[in-house]
Amino acid sequence: MAATAAEPGEGCEAAPAPPSTPCPIVLVAAAALIDPDNRVLLARRPPGKAMAGLWEFPGGKVRQGETPEAALIRELAEELGIDITVACLAPFTFASHRYPEFHLVMPLYLCRRWRGTVTAREGQELKWLRPNRLAEYPMPPADVPLIAMLRDYL
Repeated sequence: MAATAAEPGEGCEAAPAPPSTPCPIVLVAAAALIDPDNRVLLARRPPGKAMAGLWEFPGGKVRQGETPEAALIRELAEELGIDITVACLAPFTFASHRYPEFHLVMPLYLCRRWRGTVTAREGQELKWLRPNRLAEYPMPPADVPLIAMLRDYL
């Protein structure tokens, strides 16, 4: 039996049209750091930053000419005081989310190996959580869909 393309209204919903107003794209790299007990690290955005008080996967903006992996290695050293190599970063999934001022694209990497002790170096609160507890913590909208994927994987 040959497959045929479905018309809108015949079992498939038409995808919403992309927003017509252009906005800047911001590339951010993030990591799901996973400890030997399969807990995942979340960091709470400190007061004074955008989305303060929300929990997120550690990481940060990718600079011009920088790869997402290099940005993540830099950000995790600055924010958490740990050393990671590219070989320890496993691409997992990504988020694509439009905020009012910009569109965020965020690759999420899994990381189980690093050197050093995870330490809050920028005033952020840190929590190691079991995957089934991640949804209990308020997160930025772009991070929310990643929770189910991590829970199913771990």
